[in-house]
Amino acid sequence: MAGKLELYKDRAGKWRFRLKAGNGQVIATGEAYESKSAAQNGIESIKRNAPDAPVVEIEG
Repeated sequence: MAGKLELYKDRAGKWRFRLKAGNGQVIATGEAYESKSAAQNGIESIKRNAPDAPVVEIEG
């Protein structure tokens, strides 16, 4: 099974999304959004801006 993005409301009533791998493991989460449409915009931004994003190691 392929991965999927889940859109949901958290316990505080904020909208969030998470990326799940095909095995159901959460591999990424988004920030808390005030509205469903803002969370959907966050998902679309990731799809549009990072399909081939490079991996950059930050030392610190």
